[in-house]
Amino acid sequence: MRILGIDPGSRITGFGVIQILRNGALSYVASGCVRIPKGDLAGRLKTVYDGVAEIIRTYQPTVLAIEKVFMAANADSALKLGQARGAAILAGVNHSLPVAEYTALQIKRAAVGKGHAEKTQVQHMVRALLNLPAAPQADAADALACAICHAHHDAGKKAVSAGMGRGNGRRGLRYSSL
Repeated sequence: MRILGIDPGSRITGFGVIQILRNGALSYVASGCVRIPKGDLAGRLKTVYDGVAEIIRTYQPTVLAIEKVFMAANADSALKLGQARGAAILAGVNHSLPVAEYTALQIKRAAVGKGHAEKTQVQHMVRALLNLPAAPQADAADALACAICHAHHDAGKKAVSAGMGRGNGRRGLRYSSL
């Protein structure tokens, strides 16, 4: 599985691509940022869409994982973020990718081990988990963390499915009559 993680933004949209190897290990493929120029909203959203579409064509992911919008103090900022997020999702859907959505809390918990981690902690852990020579830029690190979150989530779903597929799903439990 090749996962494209997206950290949407109205000025910078981070992306990160990882591969899950046959042995379950995670392998870094690419990361970076789509920088959105100033201008009218429609043009900015087109930049997000075109950038994510190009990343999809270049790296051929099998799934897109994206951060959910959280309601910040500024409703206008949250709305713009949601629109950029929508443009990125549409690029994935138009390339027939399934889309998985995760909260910032879920992403940080998967990458760092705690949901309220600082950006520098996310960068550090992404570097360590993917064995990178240096910490990626903050938006790219957040996108890679999103991809890592999906990898862990997918592995957990497969493990549960495998366990539930055997017998009655009560593997390991012992019952005794009184």
